[in-house]
Amino acid sequence: MSVSINKSVIQFLQKLEKNNTREWFAEHKPEFKDLELGVKQFFGALHIKLQLHDDIERLKVFRIYRDVRFSKDKTPYKTHFGASFHRKKPQLRGGYYVHIAPNDSFIATGFWNPNKEDLFRIRKEFEIDSSEIRAILNDKAFATVWGGFVGNQVKTAPKGFSKEDPNIDLIKRKQFIFTKKFSNAEVLSPNFINQVDIDFQAIQPYFDYMTSLLTTDLNGESLISH
Repeated sequence: MSVSINKSVIQFLQKLEKNNTREWFAEHKPEFKDLELGVKQFFGALHIKLQLHDDIERLKVFRIYRDVRFSKDKTPYKTHFGASFHRKKPQLRGGYYVHIAPNDSFIATGFWNPNKEDLFRIRKEFEIDSSEIRAILNDKAFATVWGGFVGNQVKTAPKGFSKEDPNIDLIKRKQFIFTKKFSNAEVLSPNFINQVDIDFQAIQPYFDYMTSLLTTDLNGESLISH
């Protein structure tokens, strides 16, 4: 039986957007806990599906409570549900994310915050030979699902790289992320979980490529000890 997102989840989050206070939340906490349980079941079912074609080391469902210590926005609660799925490292790289919010639901995948060494390795590969990554990005089936890279980038060129490099469009990226948006109706569809799984499967050529980069040096020697 397919697991789906209940329309009450979207409705609750819409109400929370308008009533983001501790008092209101405390009054509606029993309803929230029921809805949260259903959302966790959805994420758990998606985890099982992903395991059929990937090695997922960990599922993390994010808490509704916001850390407001260093934020100008002092509203105490997130107005979305989110979960990340971590691939088994160091053998596999990359990860998946699902974000459920009224009129702002999306899935994301890729590399949010590569460490300094990984970022340099990726950029050097793009500098030396971008043919493989461009073939992946330009593949019609891939682009139909994921489009192009999104995420932060430097304004001109990273230190040690030329702004005149023909691959500077790739080299200047700091994040290597893909996203896909969904409407409320799509999120509430019984087929949503299957569609997310299909879309995540479509990222595999990219993950295979990036994993190969990040587990080898520039000479192609493995960095993973056996």
